[in-house]
Parts: sequence; structure tokens; C-alpha cells
Amino acid sequence: MGIPTLEWLQSSEHELVAVITQPDRPAGRGRTLTATPVAVWAQAQSLPLHKTDSVADLLSIARSVDLLITIGYGVMLPADVLSAPRFGCINLHFSLLPSWRGAAPVQRSIEAGDPFTGVTVFAMDEGMDTGPIYTQMRYALDQDITADELFVELSHLGVSAIEESLALISQGKKPTPQKESGVSRAFKLSKAEGSIDWNNSAEEVSAKIRAFTSNPGAWTTINETVLKIDSVSISDEVLSPGEISLTPSSVHIGTATNALLIEGVTPAGKSHMKAADWARGARLSPGAICG
Repeated sequence: MGIPTLEWLQSSEHELVAVITQPDRPAGRGRTLTATPVAVWAQAQSLPLHKTDSVADLLSIARSVDLLITIGYGVMLPADVLSAPRFGCINLHFSLLPSWRGAAPVQRSIEAGDPFTGVTVFAMDEGMDTGPIYTQMRYALDQDITADELFVELSHLGVSAIEESLALISQGKKPTPQKESGVSRAFKLSKAEGSIDWNNSAEEVSAKIRAFTSNPGAWTTINETVLKIDSVSISDEVLSPGEISLTPSSVHIGTATNALLIEGVTPAGKSHMKAADWARGARLSPGAICG
């Protein structure tokens, strides 16, 4: 999320003093310690890099800079860290605050079927995304956009928002307090929440699948086996909720309205594949039902 902004900062008139990111975490089936993409980028640029989520470390770093910028860092900063830099701390948030405050604004916006979203740069305070706003930029949502795609789009839009905000800070402009109306919370996604309810409309199920792609994923059960649904489109076919219809080249599953054409899936313990390829090996009985 933060790499486009880092690349711009490195080439701008501003001095990129250091990069802070989360420590290496276990990842993959082998649970191998893996660096964040930000850490990999910073090391490739030979920039000073701090892999830490320690408040003491953050305070020490914050005292040595004029401004601290956070993008998806995932740590609530205490007051002494927020006030340590000369110009405080700002955050690039992927929603139009006060809508979707919290950990998963991109996913919740898609899940809710919002017609647009955007980015907000605000001066951080001790609340959850409650600080006053420097800059906001809107982004219209296509009906088929996924969370993975939207993260990329907003990451690039955020560069312009950061650039504008830094100019305002340099000019001594004060940020504007957030509105008290229109507040919503973007709670972190859970794996259990990714369970698909085929009794919902095709639009609602599609939004759930696109929002939960690719982590933690939207899923259903077939013959007591979990199947992750990766990509779909709304078809003209009509089936009963959860009913599976197969042809040699297609898989449809019914909802409360139109059926969904299932394009990509990830079976339990396997890699992503085309839905038609999965169906040929699944040996489903006629009239099989999901969920």
C-alpha cells in the first residue's frame, strides 16, 4: 500500500529519512519468516529501515524527524509519539472519512456496495481515524472491482493526496475537523465472516466475494468440503439458492436472484484454478447444493 508514496517521496523535494515497517512474520505453508513488501523495497533502495512495532522504538524515531507518515501500519500510536515530530503525524487512509474508520475500509466499502470511495490524509490523534483532515480525493467504484484491485488504485491515488497535504503543511495550513455525521466502522475481516449465504442476492454475494478477495477469502461448503470462491460474474440464469449447475465449460451457483457464473476457485489444500477444471474433478452428483 505504501510503496507508491515511498517512491514519490524518494524522488521529491522532501527527504525520506527512514522507513518503518512491521517485523518479519511467518507466512505460507512453511511458516517461513517473511519481510513486508515495504521492507524489501527499502532494502533495495539502501534506505535506513526499522522493522519494529515497539512504542519505545517509534518514539525514538519520531523525535528525529519533522513529520511521520503512516500507511497501513496497523499500530495505534500513543500521544507522546504523535506529538514528537515537529509537524506531528499524518495518515493516508483508504476511505472518505468519517466513513469506514478502522482496519478494513477497502473491503467494507466493496461489501457495502458503495458507489464511490477515496483516500483521506489526516492529522493523527489518539482516536481511531478521527483526526482532522488535510486532503480527500474521491474514486468511483466499478461494479466488478475486487479488494486487491482497489488497494492498487487507491495506493496510487494516495500519492497525490500526500503531495497536496505536504504542501498544505508547508504553508502552515490547519486541517479541518471531521464531520460528526456519516461515521461508519470498518472492522477487521474474519475467516468465519467469509462464509457465503446463497440466500442473498447475486449483487450481495458478488460484493462479498470481491471484498474478501484474496484474504481471508469468501468460501462455501460442498459435500462438507470447503471451497474458496475467488471470482464470479452475474449471469442471466436463475437457480435455487446454493444450487449448482454444470456444463463442460461452466459452473453456476444460484442465489436469491440471478445465478452467479463461478470463474475461479481455490479448493481446500490446493492452488487457484478455473472453476470448470475444478468441477470436472469434483465428481458432483446431479442437484448438488452449496452450503
